[in-house]
Amino acid sequence: MILLEKLSEWTGKYMAYVVLFVAAMALFFPPTSLWIDTSWVNYLLMVIMFGMGLTLKLDDFKVVFTRPRDVLVGCVAQFTIMPFLAFVLGKTFGLDQEILAGVILVGACPGGTASNVITYLSKGDVALSVGMTSVNTLLSPLLTPAIVFFLLRTTVDVDVWNMFLTILQVVVVPIGLGFIIDRYWGKYAGRISRILPTISVVAIAMIVASVVSHNSSRIFETGAVVFVVVILHNLLGYVGGYALGKALGVSVSRKKALAVEIGMQNSGLATSLARTSFPTLEAATVPGAIFSVWHNISGAILAQLLSRVDDEKRENAQKGDRYSSRVKRRKRRVGK
Repeated sequence: MILLEKLSEWTGKYMAYVVLFVAAMALFFPPTSLWIDTSWVNYLLMVIMFGMGLTLKLDDFKVVFTRPRDVLVGCVAQFTIMPFLAFVLGKTFGLDQEILAGVILVGACPGGTASNVITYLSKGDVALSVGMTSVNTLLSPLLTPAIVFFLLRTTVDVDVWNMFLTILQVVVVPIGLGFIIDRYWGKYAGRISRILPTISVVAIAMIVASVVSHNSSRIFETGAVVFVVVILHNLLGYVGGYALGKALGVSVSRKKALAVEIGMQNSGLATSLARTSFPTLEAATVPGAIFSVWHNISGAILAQLLSRVDDEKRENAQKGDRYSSRVKRRKRRVGK
């Protein structure tokens, strides 16, 4: 168990590199990952969501009742900023229907569990991050299909009911089971929770490997434009979230939580929904796969940058204090 815990710590720390390596192998050497059938994606995602449920406590939901305004702002921003950016970027870059559907689906999904980890590493408001992720995930069965239908009804047929059922099956039920097990059998759930980072990283890596390997030719065919759109979508989400926090005048830790939560999407869910809701649009799974790889890399970099914000402010404050002290000493000398 100790070995597994150390492995979990390592995989959690180097998740971005693991996912990047797996994605590169799947893209340039597809046979290495073709054995992972695309039908496994839903089950792998259910494992990740079950793990999230095991980590949730009743205290995590207190923020919903003690700071409802913060959570409401995060929820509204999540389901407006990212879908809007997805639609605008897709139209601006002239994406075809298949890729556009995938990009918008990524934007309409809730934030992923990775956002909680990145918020923690960023020294942000983790309680708010967990609260927003939980509420957004529970709202997604209604809001994600509605947003996708609203934005795509003129170009692509959206199976709203099937999408709703898929989210219930893949997200809500596993999270609920994990929460119940932790609530009543916490002793055993705690042991499993220690190795969850490894399980989650393996599941994420397998999802990415499966989608990328089975769509490697389409990824090359779409060219660099899809990569540009996905990267801009993610980065603008970070900027939009932080700017919103600044406009509202919230604390630095809350700005960090908003930036990470809005910029990082549950791209695994987007990939799963693209496969089940758009069965005739095979390339719709590509944006989700690329986003899965990229947002782990950008998130790790963002965490390093944001973690320094408070430190820099403290250093500036200390410099200001030292300057004030020097000024006071000079005044005393002049007075003498």
